[in-house]
Amino acid sequence: MSYSIKQISTQTGLTEDALRYYEKIGLLPPAKRKPNGHRYYLTEDTEVMTVITCLKKAGMSLEEITAYVHYSNENDSELDAVYYKYRKKVLDQISELQKILLVMDEKHRENKSIFSTIKTINNSKNRG
Repeated sequence: MSYSIKQISTQTGLTEDALRYYEKIGLLPPAKRKPNGHRYYLTEDTEVMTVITCLKKAGMSLEEITAYVHYSNENDSELDAVYYKYRKKVLDQISELQKILLVMDEKHRENKSIFSTIKTINNSKNRG
């Protein structure tokens, strides 16, 4: 099945401008073209776009992503180094989010919000 740039943009969450730019800088391979010159994409094209989106969310720059997706088998150690660096970063982010969730859950169980706790503290300061 083929998709227009608008359809693939909706499907992947990447803007049409981002898709064109990524193609221009070599992050994405050149899009296939219809006889009228319009870009179209295949389902398998979304796999690369999904990887790009994930790597961006992990904090990789476009320059790093470009290098990462173009590594050859000869550069396995470099590929592994980049992978493990960002894998650790994502795990650290998950850990921080889990801590936040624990605090939120605890406050919810206590039937108190963070704001009511602050309000209580402020009220006690005003009385004293």
